[in-house]
Amino acid sequence: MVEVLESSFVVPSEPTATERLRLSNIDQVARPVHIGFVYFYQGNQAKDFFSVETLKASLSKTLVLLYPLAGRCVVGQDGRNEINCNAEGCLFVAARSELTSDEIKFEPSSELQKLFLPSADFPETPLSLLVMIQGLIGMKN
Repeated sequence: MVEVLESSFVVPSEPTATERLRLSNIDQVARPVHIGFVYFYQGNQAKDFFSVETLKASLSKTLVLLYPLAGRCVVGQDGRNEINCNAEGCLFVAARSELTSDEIKFEPSSELQKLFLPSADFPETPLSLLVMIQGLIGMKN
C-alpha cells in the first residue's frame, strides 16, 4: 500500500544559535500538542518530478532561519515550557504509493493517525516543534 523510501532527521545546514527561549504566559496554559498536516503530490511521467534531496536541502536551509523549529519543547528549571534551540532537527519521511487519492480513505481514525503522525509524550520526552515532514509521492490523481 505505502512504501517508505526514507526516514531521516534533517538538521540546519549551518550553525544556529544555542539558547533557550521561554514561551509566553499564554503558551504556558495549554498543553503542547501537534497539529498534523500531510501533503500529497501527484506523480507524473517524469522520472525525477519529486526530488527528496531538493526538499531536504531546502528544509535544512529553512531551519537555519527558523532555528527554534529545529529545537525541542522542554520544561525549564522553573517549571515553565521553553524551546531548547539545540538544532536536533526534524524527522523527514518520504514514501511512495501507487494508489489513487480516491483509494485512500481519509476519515479520522487512530489507524490513520498512527500511519501519518508520530506520537510524543511531553514532558517525559522532549517535544520536537517541527516533528515530521512527510511526503507521499507517486500517487495517481
